[in-house]
Amino acid sequence: MAVWQADIALTQEEAARLVERQFPDLAPASLEPLGAGWDNAAYVVNRRWVFRFPRRRVAISLLENEGRILPRLAHHLPLRIPEPVWHGHPDEGFPYPFAGYALLEGVTACALEWTPEERQRNAAPLGKFLAALHGIPVDDETLTQGPGDELARADLRKRAPMILERLAKVEAEHPDVDGAAIRSWLSRLIDAPPWMRRPCWVHGDLYARHLLVDEHHTVTGILDWGDVHLGDPAIDLTLAFTFLPPEARQAFRNAYGAIDAATWDRARFRAFHYGVALLLYGESEGDKAIARVGRDALRFGAAG
Repeated sequence: MAVWQADIALTQEEAARLVERQFPDLAPASLEPLGAGWDNAAYVVNRRWVFRFPRRRVAISLLENEGRILPRLAHHLPLRIPEPVWHGHPDEGFPYPFAGYALLEGVTACALEWTPEERQRNAAPLGKFLAALHGIPVDDETLTQGPGDELARADLRKRAPMILERLAKVEAEHPDVDGAAIRSWLSRLIDAPPWMRRPCWVHGDLYARHLLVDEHHTVTGILDWGDVHLGDPAIDLTLAFTFLPPEARQAFRNAYGAIDAATWDRARFRAFHYGVALLLYGESEGDKAIARVGRDALRFGAAG
């Protein structure tokens, strides 16, 4: 079984019945598919709400993280984020909890074609957003209660073999991908020192699918916070290498503030993790937009 294969299926009709059964105020529920990611399937309900249903058991804790943490973060941030309104529970029709959020207008960045100038125009706002997120005060009680980086996202030694294994598969199917250049970068970056300062709040899975943008190609919100945790800011700063071309990175850094060399190196390293994973996942699922995001990450990560 592929690592991203769902362990449960929920049809649109079943999702509608589930919403109506648990939230009678929303009946009759009119559903429109919004998309399916690694962890959740999402539907727009009554053109006002977005309901997310876990596709895998591992996603349960991620959904619970959002419900507990996002209300604490939202008022600190300059861009909109989802806040849970409806809290569904397991029943005979679906074994997992699920959640509903107010619909945020826009589309995800992966659904659009981007010019280098449009990406560059968003560099400073993205830098300011991450500066605000990473700057939210974390007291000792919050630090004790977590959640922490239980998946070792910033453990370069652990991640390197996964990247190299997937890179071999990518090269076999895409001879145009410069695997030699990527391996050279990985060998240079793998010894970057870890984050030793106080953990900060991080989104945890920030790439183009989780950027909400308007009709002017301006980022207006940040979606899908299931991986939110206290950890290494490099986990989010990798956006500078997956979404932004080299010429946009200085504007991003100026808006964010000081980034030490080791953190910048860990962020670039993570870009290759995203690149190979998203390219293979996108092709496996027939999702050309996500496959393109993976290609962008490999291209931008190896450039500059």
